[in-house]
Amino acid sequence: MRFTEITRLGCAGLLAVLAGCTSRPLPSDAPVPAASPAPAAPATGPAAAGARPSVPPAAPMAQAPARNWDEYKMRAARRIMQTSAGETFAGPIPERLQSIPVVQVELNRDGSVRNVTVLRVPKFSPQTLQMAMAAIRRAGPFEPVGHLPRPWQYSETFLYNDDLKFQIRSLAEAQ
Repeated sequence: MRFTEITRLGCAGLLAVLAGCTSRPLPSDAPVPAASPAPAAPATGPAAAGARPSVPPAAPMAQAPARNWDEYKMRAARRIMQTSAGETFAGPIPERLQSIPVVQVELNRDGSVRNVTVLRVPKFSPQTLQMAMAAIRRAGPFEPVGHLPRPWQYSETFLYNDDLKFQIRSLAEAQ
């Protein structure tokens, strides 16, 4: 059951990210892509063939801005999981985890990562702290945060199993 939910969330998040991809940045007052004229070629045309799934897309802009920090944190966690697919695991959280680093992510108004601060250094497998920080930086930039109350920061917990693959606590709790 949990694997199905994770898969469903992952697919929904991936679709949201892909929907936010454009060939050029949209001006801030531009209508959403759905308001643009009808496409000249079907979705299976040359534009779709040139897509590169291995390159992390820019922060998704197709959905409405997060209403609060809890929603923002969930979206950021999904993005981290999507951009670190080879370093994650699905399914239930093991009773015994290898490592649990906790970090605080400080953001700039545009959603770019300003700083990552260590809140908890793991006793076992301390290299997972650097792995978690790299996953956060790889996922950035996130959605803009200017509409949310300051300070523009949130904390996140990474749950590493014996294979040093992670899940993010925010998503694991939502299952």
